[in-house]
Order: sequence, then structure tokens, then C-alpha cells
Amino acid sequence: MGVRGAAVALALLAALPTACTSPDGDPAPAPGRPATTSPATPTATPTATPTAEAADQPLVLAVNPRRPPIDVSPRLARRVVRGDVDDWSALGQPAGPLTVTRRVGALATLAPGTLAVVPASAVRPEVRAVDVGGVDPLRQPARYPLRTAADQEPPRPTTLTVVGDVMLGRRVGQRAAAEGDPSYPLRPMQHRLAAADLTVGNLESTLSADGAPTQGGDSFAADPRVRAGLRDAGFDALGVANNHLGDFGDRALVRTVDLLRDGGLHPFGGGASPAGARRPAVVERHGIRFGFLAFNAIGETPEVAPGQPGVVSVGMPPRTGPLDRAELDRVLRSVRRLDRTVDVVTVTPHWGEQYTQRPWPVQRRVARALVRAGADLVVGGHPHWVQGASMDGDALVVHSLGNFVFDMETPQTREGLVLEAVFWGDQLKAAEFVPYRIGEDHAPRVVGWEQAAANLGLFWQFSGLGATPR
Repeated sequence: MGVRGAAVALALLAALPTACTSPDGDPAPAPGRPATTSPATPTATPTATPTAEAADQPLVLAVNPRRPPIDVSPRLARRVVRGDVDDWSALGQPAGPLTVTRRVGALATLAPGTLAVVPASAVRPEVRAVDVGGVDPLRQPARYPLRTAADQEPPRPTTLTVVGDVMLGRRVGQRAAAEGDPSYPLRPMQHRLAAADLTVGNLESTLSADGAPTQGGDSFAADPRVRAGLRDAGFDALGVANNHLGDFGDRALVRTVDLLRDGGLHPFGGGASPAGARRPAVVERHGIRFGFLAFNAIGETPEVAPGQPGVVSVGMPPRTGPLDRAELDRVLRSVRRLDRTVDVVTVTPHWGEQYTQRPWPVQRRVARALVRAGADLVVGGHPHWVQGASMDGDALVVHSLGNFVFDMETPQTREGLVLEAVFWGDQLKAAEFVPYRIGEDHAPRVVGWEQAAANLGLFWQFSGLGATPR
């Protein structure tokens, strides 16, 4: 729905507060103290009342994404829409003045103290949608209780989950063997990962040790039986363009890619030949085609070439010299080709500096080039710490989600974020960052925002998402 149509619907809502009803039809409570409300966008007077057959959509309560997740009852949500709530404590948040706006234009820089009441068609990842009665308006629009008019019914949502570095060898593999389950580290998160329509990660260990280790004790080989566990956990595609796919030489590299492909896990970013390594993974869900590309900027694994198995590579700081424009241009051409054949393009670079939350400036330059070429999501790996996220136009760039499964021991390397992205058709509507902590058994488990406060602080410090002008 256009901005003008949205404003008309909101004017109707303001005049008829009982239009927002809960599933049980409870009457609205008596109004409380009015909230501070910004001026509404001028609207035209509607000429007709929508019929029961008219299309509708969720009427979303949107907040700054740096606020923890919020879930309110339909009754309380109606009070917020009417302007009867003026303090965040009513929503289970720390006390403070709550301002309500109905301006769609406010979403891009929504202040932490402001809540926007807007049609779902206007929502983008710069904000967090409030759940109402346990229902997410963007993931479950048909079940959401607050409604407003729409030009057409919302499309069926598609959820894409992306995780960081998955290393299933070394001490991780030893613990899994002791448990009698090669896929043991994936089990605590299995239900959440499998619930997504599409799940993707960076596999940072081979599935074969058929060769001499090339990095000594830092050579990572996992039991090939983890392949079944990866599928059970919901993984659909795995990037392999990283500095550890070559840890046991060429035969093990090729064997790993073949095992993944034969097991129904779409590998991308590496292979026996340039054509194979550059071939994107393409997966269709709900009629939407998702394409995935990857490249390695860290070195160590050979760059793929005629007669040389390896990974797609781009030389760039801090590990592989100055930015190699020819190699980057080759990746950009792949992005452009893929953009012509799929609806959503995701690129997963292996880049940056280890053990820091601060991305290098060159990461931002390369991400911008990828977006200009057609990438809708850029999600990096390798730093082992989380790094920030920002929007670039309609595209989301995440510099690092941190480790997902690893056997490192420092606090920052044992905490990370799962990206849960929601698409309506080919449009990115929401990006939820779910914190977790890797336990002594090397398995990640979801934790609350309070438990993850330090890690989230590092993430938001270098994020454009939720940042407001000073």
C-alpha cells in the first residue's frame, strides 16, 4: 500500500479505535493518560467504508531495534494505538516517556523513546515489530489481531536464518564422539534452525582428513557423519569459501564439497574447478528464488584455478594484501549474473580481522560494491567476534555474526548472534538478531538479552541499525 493509502487507513483507525480487536473480541478498557503523539500525516477523507471482503494487513507497533523483544496483549496493544500509554514500563521495558508516532517517514531513524503505529507494508529492518498476543505481525501476518486496510493481502512470509562459523572438528569433534553423536553440538539449536524456511552457515572444517594437515593443530576435520546432523538441524546451504576448507589438501577439499552436495546440502564458494566453485547455491521457497555466493579474503586455502581445487578468493586487507580489484570485479560479475536469475542474493565473505568488533574500512567498501552489484544480504564471517550491521539502501550488511560452533575459550568467541531474516516476496521486512552462548560442551544455546548485554553492546556499538542522529 502506498504512503497515502496507509495514512487514510490510519486516519480511520484513529477515528474508530474499536476497529482493532483481539481474537476474543474483548472490549477496550477505559482510556488512561494520553501519550505524547506526533502530528499525523495529512490524510484524505475516505469516500467509502471498507467491506468485509476488502484486503487488510497487520497494523504494526514498531520500536527501535536496540530494544529487547516485546510481547503485549491485544488489549494493551489497542491502548497503545489509541494513545492511552505514555510510559515504557507498561510494555515491560525500563520506565521512561513513550511517544507514539503514526508517521511512516519516522521509521528510518526511529528514536529509542518513540513507538510507531504503521501498516506492515511500510515496515523495514530498521525497526523491531512488537508481538501482540504472542504473534509476530511480519512472520504470521494472517494470525495477527490488529488490522488495517491494504491494497492487497500480504504475501506468504519466508524466513531465512543465517549463522556464523561452524567448526565441527578438533575438540568439538572429540566431545561429540564422547557423546556418541557426531552432530551433538548442533542439537540444542536444532529446533530453532529447522523452523526456518531456509538455513545457511559457513562450514569451517572439512569432512575429510584424506591428506596431511596444512595448518598443524589448527587443521579442522569433522567426522563426515555430521552431514546428516547438519541436515537434521535444518541447514540447506553451506558456504565453504574460507581459510580452513584446504586444511587437509586438495583431495579432502574436493571430497568435502562432494559429500555436502551428495547429502542434499548445497555448497557454495569452493570446489574442484573454477566453474564449480563459482556456481551459486540456489534454493526456492514459496516461489521465491534465493541465491548464495561466497568468497575468502583470508588466504591459506588455495584460490581455485584451472587444475587447482580451491575457493573463490579476493585479496584484501588485513590478511591478503591490498584490495585486488580484478578478483573483486570477478565476484561482482557473479553477483550481477545471479541477480538476473534469482529474487534474493546473499553473499557471505570470509574477511576482516580476528578478535575485534571493529570492521576494517575496506569491508565497508567491498560490502557497498556487492550491494551495488545486486546483493540483498551481505553476511560476513572469520573475526570470531560479532561485528555490526547496517542497512545500505534496501540491503542488509552484517560484518560478522561470530562463532556458531567452535572450541575457542575467551568470552567474546563463545557468544554470537543468529540472523533471522523475514522476507515478503523478495522484500526484506525484518532482521532479528538472536543471542546465544557456546557452552563447555561446544554447543550454542539461546540466551536472553540481559545475559548477552556485553556482546550486544559490542554489536550495537558498530551498527547503523537503530542509530539515531545526534
